[in-house]
Amino acid sequence: MTDRPLKQIHLAAHFPGVNNTTVWSDPAAGSHIEFSSFRHLAQTAERGKFDFFFLAEGLRLRETKGLIHDLDVVGRPESLTVLNALAAVTERLGLAATVNATFNEPYELARRFASLDHLSGGRAAWNVVTSSDAFTGENFRRGGYLDRADRYTRAAEFVQLAREFWDAEEEPVRHSGPQFEVEGRLSLPRPPQGHPVVIQAGDSDEGREFAAATADVVFSRHSTLTEGQAFHADVKRRLAAYGRKPDELKIMPGATFVVGDTDAEAAERAHGIRRAQVGPRTAIAFLEQVWGVDLSDHDPDGPLPAVDPDPDSALVQGRVRHGDPVAVARRWRAVAAEKKLTSRELVIELTGRQSFIGSPATVAAQIDHFVQNDAADGFILVPHLTPGGLDEFVDRVVPLLQERGVFRTDYTGPTLRDHLGLPLPGQR
Repeated sequence: MTDRPLKQIHLAAHFPGVNNTTVWSDPAAGSHIEFSSFRHLAQTAERGKFDFFFLAEGLRLRETKGLIHDLDVVGRPESLTVLNALAAVTERLGLAATVNATFNEPYELARRFASLDHLSGGRAAWNVVTSSDAFTGENFRRGGYLDRADRYTRAAEFVQLAREFWDAEEEPVRHSGPQFEVEGRLSLPRPPQGHPVVIQAGDSDEGREFAAATADVVFSRHSTLTEGQAFHADVKRRLAAYGRKPDELKIMPGATFVVGDTDAEAAERAHGIRRAQVGPRTAIAFLEQVWGVDLSDHDPDGPLPAVDPDPDSALVQGRVRHGDPVAVARRWRAVAAEKKLTSRELVIELTGRQSFIGSPATVAAQIDHFVQNDAADGFILVPHLTPGGLDEFVDRVVPLLQERGVFRTDYTGPTLRDHLGLPLPGQR
């Protein structure tokens, strides 16, 4: 660290959805469908002066061996619909929706986000995701036509065209590109933020370059200080090529947290939570995602499967297989051998997000340490319970961050760009 001023921490709240985050067996676990759950978590985040509330989205329920995945939420409302409703029961909190750039159209999406930005007074954000998944594509007329190599090509042109619509006001948009041929105009005024905030979550080299060129926030997944510092430095150094300054892009990894009266109590709670999140069936599901073979008879409390993965498997549908399955399995075997872990213990070890565990003072110090040492600019917090899982953090940790002088005590402006310290984009 240097003698520079303390960095201000950015915080967002993630409403957990289609992953093994929620501990459904906990009596405090509530609905993921009723509006009251979304309202409670969002209002708690606003009470804590968080930057934004973040909704993930899936366009098709995942399947394993032809059956809907146990942990998918059937009936989850569409994200932008939820956020438009939340705009009426919050005042300053940013509202971020994940919407796919592969299976939508730029005009339609630009109009929907401009509407949210107007209705909320400048608090809209778009988490841009892509898909080359033919399984998801079956829900759409185009099907799974998009080659994986073209995902970011389409996404970059998609965002560019959406911004042209946001800038156009009374002028017509005339766009001719490899992905889109469009001539028209948006049917409402320029959004209050100029452009709603753009969030991006890709971690590949293509994804990092796309973020440097296009995004305002990166939702990353690096879970150690050194990994976070390397990612932070790599993405920030790419900004200059696009005429951007380092503070024009905020890097906010997803993170979990467990707070206790003491560090020991928090560690004990965290151990129980992780075992509840990754039960025996969930451990097998993670193994099948990597191995691509039916492991119904595999003992999750025994060693990893002896067979090699099937790289071309379609056993698991709707979940991304990160990297070469054979290489992933080789790495998993090395970790299991080194640490003497069973299959389930290994999944618990390797599938968790960055997690802050301890007393309120310890958690505040951990978060501050990451941010001041440039491993992140802040965090998108993912509670293990909905809707009340954020309450303890807001009540016990946020005041300590405020005492450290690294987190706001009140909002200083009305828009999400104000919260993030991002400039208003010039009109083209």
